[in-house]
Amino acid sequence: MVLAAGLAACGKKEEGPQAPGAGAAPPVTVAPPLVKPIVDWDDYIGRFEARQSVEVRPRVTGQVSRIAFRDGQFVRAGDLLYVIDPRPFEAALAQARAEALRARATADLAKTTFARTQKLLDENAVSREEFETDRATLAQAQAAQASAEATAQARALDVTFTRVTAPIAGRMSDRRTDVGTFVTAGTTLMTTVVTLDPIYFVFTGSEAVYLKYQRANQAGTRPSSRVSPNPVDIRLADENEYRWKGKMNFVDNALDTGSGTIRGRAEVRNPQGFLTPGMFGHMRLLGSGSYPGMLIPEDAIVTDQSRKVALVVGADNMVSARPLTLGPNVEGLRVVRSGLNPGDRIIIEGVQRARPGMKVSPKAGKIVPPAPGTGPTVPPFTEPPAASATSASAATSSNPAAQ
Repeated sequence: MVLAAGLAACGKKEEGPQAPGAGAAPPVTVAPPLVKPIVDWDDYIGRFEARQSVEVRPRVTGQVSRIAFRDGQFVRAGDLLYVIDPRPFEAALAQARAEALRARATADLAKTTFARTQKLLDENAVSREEFETDRATLAQAQAAQASAEATAQARALDVTFTRVTAPIAGRMSDRRTDVGTFVTAGTTLMTTVVTLDPIYFVFTGSEAVYLKYQRANQAGTRPSSRVSPNPVDIRLADENEYRWKGKMNFVDNALDTGSGTIRGRAEVRNPQGFLTPGMFGHMRLLGSGSYPGMLIPEDAIVTDQSRKVALVVGADNMVSARPLTLGPNVEGLRVVRSGLNPGDRIIIEGVQRARPGMKVSPKAGKIVPPAPGTGPTVPPFTEPPAASATSASAATSSNPAAQ
């Protein structure tokens, strides 16, 4: 009896330090992955371009007598920019109008003469030859009158063209000519003007993503940007958020054989004129419709050497590690492409107190997005993973380009 008790005591003493789960199970908070509809976005780099860019050149030859704009000023269509000395053109207009009056008087005289000759011909008082001569003289006089009046109209246009106005609304460049400069019609560059609202964002995409969009369009899961204004979000070089909203309005008709890319273009509203042609930006383009995605907090992801894993609590409260294939961030959570099931209990708090093979004391929790995002409204369907994604459910209210 004593020996048995001693052996039992020794067995208990040796068993204590070897038990891996000795002591109370550490408390952790667990929750299933958040499953909600998300949409994929594809990322591009591009630059802003003016929707219209016009070189301002004179339509008459002459000397600049006045400049009516400030360098870099915003102008409206029709605003005065330059004045070319109008005096030579006004003199030419006066001469042309005088020639038109003389031609009109000549035509009136020829008309009266022809009417008299026609009356005398009816009375057989003049010859047929004289009648034909007066009729030809009237036709020549009327043609001369029309030519003179057209010349007067052209000289009037020249006077109008001495006032160089803005062809479009937009922001001016600096002046390329100054007061006293002699400019040549259609040749001298006086300045340039570009439109700012709306503004274009131009980028190139690979053949692979072009094929992806074409396949999705054929399947009816994502409309082509050639026929549908698919929404885009853009952030500038110094921005972390995609705050600029726009929509696709053009896809080129051929791929560049040298680079294997195709050119696309989006239109972005720019009412304050902040965006400037030539500015660099990052753009994300709607790459899919909505599909159910699993999301977990970043704190629930553990780095195991080169792998990313999540700690899952089983029915027996034992912890196991699940290797993950991760997607982009959505609303402050990470998309899980593979490695988890919707019903798995993921440790979302107390990860540092747990390790695989350990028994824990789980408490039920809930995954809540810390930063609800924005995105387009799209029809539901399943699409392969893309470069990034956003929540489809949070997209309805904040992106007017999707409507």
